[in-house]
Amino acid sequence: MTYFKTFAYSKRQNIYSVVLFIGALLLISCLGGCTRDTAPQKKAAITILCTTQMIAEPVRLLAPPGVEVDHLMGSGVDPHLYKPTPEDLRKILRADLVLYHGLHLEGRMAEMLSQMSVDEPGGKAVAICSKIPQESLLVDESGATDPHLWLDVQLWKQVCDQLKLTLITHGGFNTEDISARHQSLSQSLDSLDNDVSQLLNQISKDRRILVTAHDAFAYFGQRYGFEVHGIQGISTESEPSLLRVNQLVKLLSDHKIPAIFVESTVPERNVRALIEGCKRLGHELKVGGKLYSDAPGPEESGAGSWSKMVLHNAKTIVEGLR
Repeated sequence: MTYFKTFAYSKRQNIYSVVLFIGALLLISCLGGCTRDTAPQKKAAITILCTTQMIAEPVRLLAPPGVEVDHLMGSGVDPHLYKPTPEDLRKILRADLVLYHGLHLEGRMAEMLSQMSVDEPGGKAVAICSKIPQESLLVDESGATDPHLWLDVQLWKQVCDQLKLTLITHGGFNTEDISARHQSLSQSLDSLDNDVSQLLNQISKDRRILVTAHDAFAYFGQRYGFEVHGIQGISTESEPSLLRVNQLVKLLSDHKIPAIFVESTVPERNVRALIEGCKRLGHELKVGGKLYSDAPGPEESGAGSWSKMVLHNAKTIVEGLR
């Protein structure tokens, strides 16, 4: 099953989903209007809603004081499978600006959010990653665009450039103020990218084969010099074939790769299948640790934000492969 087949609902299902979504927004709006006079709610001057923490972290650094920045998906949440709750719909309705990844990352929310694009009258949603030039994006063999840009720090820096432009253009913020904050953010991202590179340089070239639970690390591999393989495809809804599992078992055994990695948002059963397969071929394969691909982890994990999870991943990969 390809990524597009996984997320491309039939035309009837798309229309049905959008109708339900708009109907829910209208209902919430009506309920809010009915109670507004009796129970007024204090609202920030500007409210920005992001779908994930990966977007929300730089937005909080770019936005001026007094701006409320919130996100929908918490730690350990798989955006590919996420379904909006009634509270999410309320947040979307109340927000002045909604920022989401696009590139099909949000899966079942994508069609809903696209109906609220700033390009439409009264719209307030922006697909940030969809603004990255096509030549910077990776496409798999099925033609699906890989949405996991945030695992390449320099590429995510380009996304932050788009966030800056969006906040100025659609948020109405002062250009000089946002530009100054953006310059500081860019410097911190360059520092993070350097730290990640220095860590990964500890791994010899013959061990730079990274096998993970699903195919989320292609941008990471391109940036930092790794051959990357996912047991599942780009989407966590895809399932690996027996042929795929056997190919990876042979690869890991032939190259004597010591470890593979589980992911916080993906079940471990397929990883265990590789370990058993390598064992039958006389190769001892271990779990090198947990990587955070589609969402940061809880604060106690040491990967409680986007920048922390990027650094955590680098440290975990080094410990597993060097």
